[in-house]
Amino acid sequence: MKYPVESFTPAEQQLLAPHFTNTDRPVFALTNLPETVKGALFARYSRYPGTLRRLYLDEFASEMPQGGRPFDGTEGARAADLYERIFVGYGDDSIAQVGGAHVACEWVSNILTKQLQRGRLAAYLEQSTRYIAYDQEMPGGGYRYYRSGDGEALGGEFTAAMDEIFKIYSDSLKKTEAWAADRWPKDEGQPEGPWRRSIRAKALDLLRGLLPAATLSHVGIFASGQAYEQLLFRLMASPLPEARQFGGMILDELNKVMPSFVSRVGRPDRGGEWISFLEERRNATEQWVSRLGLDRRESESSGPTVELLHARGSEDDLLSGCLFESADVSETDIRAILETMGSEQRAELMAAMVGERKNRRHRPGRGFESVSYRFEIVSDYGAFRDLQRHRMLTCQWQALTPDLGAGVPEEVREAGVGDAYERALDISQNEYERLRQARHGAAAQYALCLGFRIRYVLDLNAREAIQLIELRSGREGHPTYRAVAQAMHESIASVHPAVAGAMVHIDTSEEPRLERMLSEIRTHKKKLAAAGSTSKAPPGFSELG
Repeated sequence: MKYPVESFTPAEQQLLAPHFTNTDRPVFALTNLPETVKGALFARYSRYPGTLRRLYLDEFASEMPQGGRPFDGTEGARAADLYERIFVGYGDDSIAQVGGAHVACEWVSNILTKQLQRGRLAAYLEQSTRYIAYDQEMPGGGYRYYRSGDGEALGGEFTAAMDEIFKIYSDSLKKTEAWAADRWPKDEGQPEGPWRRSIRAKALDLLRGLLPAATLSHVGIFASGQAYEQLLFRLMASPLPEARQFGGMILDELNKVMPSFVSRVGRPDRGGEWISFLEERRNATEQWVSRLGLDRRESESSGPTVELLHARGSEDDLLSGCLFESADVSETDIRAILETMGSEQRAELMAAMVGERKNRRHRPGRGFESVSYRFEIVSDYGAFRDLQRHRMLTCQWQALTPDLGAGVPEEVREAGVGDAYERALDISQNEYERLRQARHGAAAQYALCLGFRIRYVLDLNAREAIQLIELRSGREGHPTYRAVAQAMHESIASVHPAVAGAMVHIDTSEEPRLERMLSEIRTHKKKLAAAGSTSKAPPGFSELG
């Protein structure tokens, strides 16, 4: 694929050269910048409509010393020898955790952003579809979507379909913004700027489901050498040409700033074997899925769902875990004492273990990790994107397909663009089916709008559940993931009321769109209950009032 190339004046190139490993490629590393500046750059990046290098020029370059700090792109001989002996020679992976790098990956599809962010031990920031309009063309022309690359040609029909969807998005954005301005007029004395931005955000929020998974985004990554090595193995073993292409570019840039940390990737006896192992494991899994008949397509959509598959652990597990670190006796002895306590005293103990949480960042201790939950969720891809970003949990997801359906927000219909929204979904689904029949495999996902639903699993302990549910239930959040968070809270309350009660900063307020989603989820839950497939509390867990 030919990527957009941003042009810089000679003066701008002189400002960029000390701090960016290149000025003409979509993957580059940051160099010779204080950690505070790099952190601020990436923090601003998620809501900035342009590229990182342009952001640096616009908002940071004037504050940097002339020419920047001197930079030697090669590692010292002594350090390189140390890595060769310890990291490569003895396989001591821990040394690969002590060095890191900032890398920006620009013009990547929404499918690839999830692969880039799959690793747990790294920090990521992604351009937000909720704050940035995608109605403008890229540098060099064309709407912002992935087309082809590295031997993969999706064809002129794909281009025509995506252009039509983006045209619908662009036209609908103008109409929806005008509707929102009329629906929520500016109050007397209210500043024009904040009101206009809130109206724009409302329109973007409602229409993000129109954007195809091929939509291009920017991702900032800060990771250790070890995390980058695992990322590169995953990308290079991927069936997607886009992933393999970006894996090669990331490796090229890391070799400029931390070559010893990724030296194993290119070695046939190390990285080569690892990549082959991942490919073989994926192929074997797919063969078994086919052999067991698990690759059949859904016959009908059941709407969004949140189902608690398993709840693991008991009240004693949680309380003993909370007490363990401060105690001087074994966990067996702690449990023996807990068994002698009455319900009132246990409730008092639980309240003490939760603590007085004045804000949602005040979290209970690690004892809450003794209890965990496994949820199976069906939500639109947009909500999945936000929930997948929680990395202190296990997230597994299936391929994006049209089989689970897609919904049209009622406010989109009120804005007068409901028919156009449905037409975009139809164009998206038809192109998906064409790509699938043409044996494009995983690449068929590029054609689907983010409003289509995906099935995924979140497996998380109670401590992480508190963090996720309180954050994602917030009133400022998108209704689709707010509905998921609130449904998760209800499920946890049905089996572990003490854990649900610890979530004192959950927002249970509802608005029309959220109410409809919650109604769909609860209707599905009732159907499961009637069929006798509801989750039950684990044995030995006594409920707390």
